[in-house]
Amino acid sequence: MGARPNFMKIAPVIDALGALDDDVVQTLVHTGQHYDEEMSQVFFRDLGLRTPDVNLGVGSGSHAAQTAAVMAACEPVLQRERPDWVVVVGDVNSTLAATVTAAKMGLKVAHVEAGLRSFDRTMPEERNRVVTDHLADLLLTPSRDADANLAREGIAAERIRFVGNVMIDTLVRLLPVAERRWPETSERLRGLGRPGGLERGEYALVTLHRPSNVDGPEALKAIMADLAFLAESMPVIFPVHPRTRARLEAMGTADVNGSVKMIEPLGYLDFLSLQANARLVVTDSGGLQEETTFLGVPCITVRENTERPITIEQGTNTLVPPSGLREALVQALSKLKPRRREATAGPSIEYWDGRAGERVAAALTGALGGS
Repeated sequence: MGARPNFMKIAPVIDALGALDDDVVQTLVHTGQHYDEEMSQVFFRDLGLRTPDVNLGVGSGSHAAQTAAVMAACEPVLQRERPDWVVVVGDVNSTLAATVTAAKMGLKVAHVEAGLRSFDRTMPEERNRVVTDHLADLLLTPSRDADANLAREGIAAERIRFVGNVMIDTLVRLLPVAERRWPETSERLRGLGRPGGLERGEYALVTLHRPSNVDGPEALKAIMADLAFLAESMPVIFPVHPRTRARLEAMGTADVNGSVKMIEPLGYLDFLSLQANARLVVTDSGGLQEETTFLGVPCITVRENTERPITIEQGTNTLVPPSGLREALVQALSKLKPRRREATAGPSIEYWDGRAGERVAAALTGALGGS
């Protein structure tokens, strides 16, 4: 694992394998792709992840430099351990690098969250997904459409196992903790809402980090203007990804005149507490599309495409290009009502049930069969 989304996905797998007998030995390798306190260590604490057995410490860099660094650092670890399975998660550079290295060494690779496709090869994550899936020996999918994507690409059915969404496992386990944390979270953010503090179901939550949205000054400026428009109707809370903050500071618009409340990145529990109690989420994150669908929180995804169409077909997610954000906000504001988390839930999606990690463990140990 290497980046923050990986941590939520690998935690249920580690727990499920750990619940098996002592014959299952795990070595947890952190590549260090996300390495600072906000992007890594706080998530370990919130998720209850054990200290990694190995930390490669690769840090940041260009796609090529980071991928190469993970490959070079990963190879001696794999050579020493010679595991029965190399388990990779998600679609980040660490996922691709570990997969290529293991495949070249003749080691079996299992990909958790396989088969997702945006069909946009300009996205680095899409390239990572495709290469990883075609090299991996066992493809563990989160939804039925992912199975279909792999079949269309000619991947043999015996390599595919539908196990469900491991990130929802983490959400199910920790949502009660996050809900109990609301008084503490809202107190930390006192002054960001209306007079009297931040109220449940009365604010919008924003995340933005994709290059298509934040790297171009004009695109980012337009999105921030749309968020300022939204802030006229409700408090807008924006935990700012370091990448996005750097772009905003370079533009000289880091505070948007104070109308959008920009804060530092949050840990998993604080963020989940905010997300579960939001009136609306605006994001370009893949994982938040899934989490808001499960939680029943209306979500506007600012992207041209998504690798998670199930969140649109069965969920609360609306996909809009950046140029359509203002119109989508206008439509959303005409329909939104104050909400309470406990009174709203998303649709039931097959195997988004908190037990995907157990099915991953079963597949890895040969107990799942062909279901």
